[in-house]
Amino acid sequence: MLSKLEIHNYILIDQLSVDLSSKLSVITGETGAGKSIIMGALGLILGDRADSSVCRDASKKCFIEGHFLLHDKNVYQSFFSEHDIELTDDLIIRREINAQGKSRAFINDTPINLNDLRQLTSQLVDLHQQFDTLTLGDTDFQRTVMDALAAVQKDLTQYQSIFHKWKEHQKQLSDLILQRDEFEKTESYKKHLLEELAALQLKENELEEIEKELKFLENAVTIKGQIDHSLQILDGTENPMVQQLKQIAHNLDSIVKWQPEFAPLLERLKAAQIELVDVASELSTWQDKIDFDDKKMSQLQDRLSEGYSLQKKHKVQTTNELISIQNQLEQDLTAVLSLDDAITHLSNQVKADEKQVLEQASALSIKRNKEMAPFTKNVNQLLHQVGMPNAKIKVSIDEVPCNQWGKDKIDFLFDANNTQKFEPIKKVASGGELSRLMLCIKSLVAKSIDLPTMIFDEIDTGISGEPAKQVGLLLQSLGQTRQVLCITHQPQIAAKGHAHLFVYKEQKGATTNTFLRMLTPAERIQHIALMIGGDPPSKSALENAKELLAS
Repeated sequence: MLSKLEIHNYILIDQLSVDLSSKLSVITGETGAGKSIIMGALGLILGDRADSSVCRDASKKCFIEGHFLLHDKNVYQSFFSEHDIELTDDLIIRREINAQGKSRAFINDTPINLNDLRQLTSQLVDLHQQFDTLTLGDTDFQRTVMDALAAVQKDLTQYQSIFHKWKEHQKQLSDLILQRDEFEKTESYKKHLLEELAALQLKENELEEIEKELKFLENAVTIKGQIDHSLQILDGTENPMVQQLKQIAHNLDSIVKWQPEFAPLLERLKAAQIELVDVASELSTWQDKIDFDDKKMSQLQDRLSEGYSLQKKHKVQTTNELISIQNQLEQDLTAVLSLDDAITHLSNQVKADEKQVLEQASALSIKRNKEMAPFTKNVNQLLHQVGMPNAKIKVSIDEVPCNQWGKDKIDFLFDANNTQKFEPIKKVASGGELSRLMLCIKSLVAKSIDLPTMIFDEIDTGISGEPAKQVGLLLQSLGQTRQVLCITHQPQIAAKGHAHLFVYKEQKGATTNTFLRMLTPAERIQHIALMIGGDPPSKSALENAKELLAS
């Protein structure tokens, strides 16, 4: 509930602070006194947009602050956790606007954007939000009312879970069918590509190895000549290098006995001799292997050409990329074989889901239809009480294709003058009729839904006398279980308030100020008498005011 409202430097308000009752608070005042200004300030902390014109004194910023007492913090836990805001029992929402029109909003001193602010405040205050009179003709609102009264929230949650699963399976089935259709368009071409790659039977890095081998074969004569020459130097002349090293080693071996320090040199020479012998042996082996083979070169060139052709076709650079493409094509062709099985399985699942959806939707419809008669009866009785004896409401429920809310299209139809011609509410109801109709519906729904703080702005338009009294009684009844604020011009409604706030203007020189204060019991009698009989109030008006307050 809104426990306190503070307004500073806002239009005609210099500074205002008021503590609010947890029950029904009525707000009265002369036309033009500033009731709409206070409602505008309240709208700002609920997320309405602002401009620089709201600043009374352009040298200072305007700010509005609302203190809310949260009776069940768990309801708001996810919002505060998501936005990393400390959740306390006393929630403070502040809105600041400077002379340039720049606006900032805070929740418990943490900056917040307007969309997020509106998300929170829609759960705190019912002011121009989901239960505004303009939404009375909205199908979603009408369905929400019926569902609240029919107590189907648990059933609806279960239905929506099944419905979303059904829709997800439908999408998966559609995707599979599309995938199969798309594959069928390219199946023959993919088979052709796979056959080309499979026929070549490429091995890992094969084309790169062929390139190396071809370069070697193309230079076989030069390579073999260089090997022959090297072997001649090592071991093919009259005085070969290997033999010379052997002689040097023999020479050193003969002097080691006189100088032991030559021993390491001798060992190194012997190692070099062994290494050169081994090199000569390997070169000799290569000499035997190297042979210029035109036929083999031609075969390798042909295979390389085929590989290059496929690389160009598939726009890749390596053998392994071609092998990867081949593997993917094989997987694609294998996967399509299981598509039909998957489609059959998913089709059966969709049919089973649809059966569940229809069963759950029918269960919802039964409960909604069962609520039609008592809802209609109760609303029509309340309409009679609030001064609309000829007005009647009727609920129409038509079947539509299943959606996330079931298979019902709910419409509230209205006949204001007992003509037996019912039309959609938004086509035939006037503003005053909408306000009273909304009050009647709210008074019923409030028993089933934990509505937030409820605000009624001049709901008494077009009524007086007994109907106004009945409106007051309805508001008073609502105020027993929740906070209600009501701006009114009717003494019958004003007298039903648990608290009475008075809005007035004072002129001081060239400056006009709007004030708001709580009336004392004695002041309430005087003020309601003024509303009844004018200024100064007569004795009968004062007695009437006392009677209204006592009733």
